[in-house]
Amino acid sequence: MLTSLTDHQFFIVTLTARLTVSPSSSQFFKGDFVSLSCEEDDSSAGWTLRRNTSNLQRTQCGDGWGKPANSSCNMSYILTQDSGVYWCESREGPISNMVNLTVTGGSVILQSPVLPVMEGDDVTLLCKTKTTPSNLPAAFYKDGSLIRKQPTGHMTIQHVSRSDEGLYKCDISGHGESPSSWITVTGEDTTTPPPTSTSPPVLSVLSCVRLVCVVVLLVLLVLLVRRYVHKKPEGEISGF
Repeated sequence: MLTSLTDHQFFIVTLTARLTVSPSSSQFFKGDFVSLSCEEDDSSAGWTLRRNTSNLQRTQCGDGWGKPANSSCNMSYILTQDSGVYWCESREGPISNMVNLTVTGGSVILQSPVLPVMEGDDVTLLCKTKTTPSNLPAAFYKDGSLIRKQPTGHMTIQHVSRSDEGLYKCDISGHGESPSSWITVTGEDTTTPPPTSTSPPVLSVLSCVRLVCVVVLLVLLVLLVRRYVHKKPEGEISGF
């Protein structure tokens, strides 16, 4: 099993780099060319691309796999044992986002977003074979259940939501089934919207309450002053 991503969660708050994959996919055929790049905000941070696989942990590009090229790592002939979790890490410790890559020796892969997708966006999934055109009819599955069959090998999920997050795979009759890949759906932070004409007039009610309190205080003050004025002559007379 691959090391859990939670091992590095305490670095997430200080991200200054973003790991990208070219071609942009989370699945590859054995023998494909793959380039991973650390898109960095601080070029002096000294970013290194690392990975966890089923056999080795925290190995860096050039240490038995890949060829370093500045802030990138090129894998000219990717193998099934290259399946794993990849990330960029600096000398100071912070890391980038993590990417899970799957390499198969089979004949079918599912091309899906390698990075989290934003709620409301459209997402296209492509089911392709290694040796034939990529427009063959394919069946798409989410969490083990059939979603739909598409005659051209690709499926678009319009306006994705959190409910679309899950484990996806595809199948092309006569060629086989792809591995499964997880699609993450993320959303922007939301804040309480300002009051509108259709919202309950909370501010108006509070303003009225304040006004009533002020009026009551003024009335009480006037009554106290009048009482004092009326009593003052009596006191002066009795004192005389």
